[in-house]
Amino acid sequence: MPGTGIIDYARVVEAMADQLRADGVDVLLGHEVLGLADDGEGRVLTTARGEIRARHVISCAGLHSDRVAALGAPASPAARTQIVPFRGDYYTLVPEARHLCRGLIYPVPDPSLPFLGVHFTRRVDGEVWAGPNAVLALAREGYARTSFNRRDTAETLRHPGFRRLARRYWRTGGGEMWRDAVKRAFVRELRRYVPEVRADQLTFGPSGVRAQAVAPDGNMVDDFLLTGDGGSLHVLNAPSPAATASLAIAERLADEATRSFDLAR
Repeated sequence: MPGTGIIDYARVVEAMADQLRADGVDVLLGHEVLGLADDGEGRVLTTARGEIRARHVISCAGLHSDRVAALGAPASPAARTQIVPFRGDYYTLVPEARHLCRGLIYPVPDPSLPFLGVHFTRRVDGEVWAGPNAVLALAREGYARTSFNRRDTAETLRHPGFRRLARRYWRTGGGEMWRDAVKRAFVRELRRYVPEVRADQLTFGPSGVRAQAVAPDGNMVDDFLLTGDGGSLHVLNAPSPAATASLAIAERLADEATRSFDLAR
């Protein structure tokens, strides 16, 4: 696809943060949100580093978006929509094999599942990532195959939507788990796009965790899902590619905040 490209998104976020700071915005890191309440004059955020008061709150909490939204509105759609984490593992091509991929090689997505499938991505530093798969993560911050969090796993297994999802797609999920555990099966999938690639040209690479919102009926939410109560606006789902489309999504949120908070006045 000659019209595609790749950027270093971490650098993009750093540039955004620098611009916000230059405009007088406070960027507070490491403030885990523990509570959200309305005291009649505005919103009070209880964090691990103290309270923060605000007239309005917009949350985009990713893997914890349902929990943060439920702090302020237990009866909101967040109480019924569950974030189910799916880990995606990548392999990287050894330097001697990077010539096999000179651009971005992507499959046509399956419209019934909000996962793209394995693909090849040539990055700005010349590395080539191959993957990812999509396997159930046993921790919301589970970036390793051995990661496990009892609370996260219990919440996933208890959710009726996940159980319906598992019954519907158990074959697909089993195939993903098999390719995650057996390298030759993963390589077989990659050869659909680059037939010359060999197992000895691939080394285990980074992993990511996707925050997939699952509805009570077992359907994976594949569109924007926003909820709010007039003083807060919560993003429960922002479909991929959320990073690529971040500025357009920000414009959508700004419009929604203007309407929800009646800022036009």
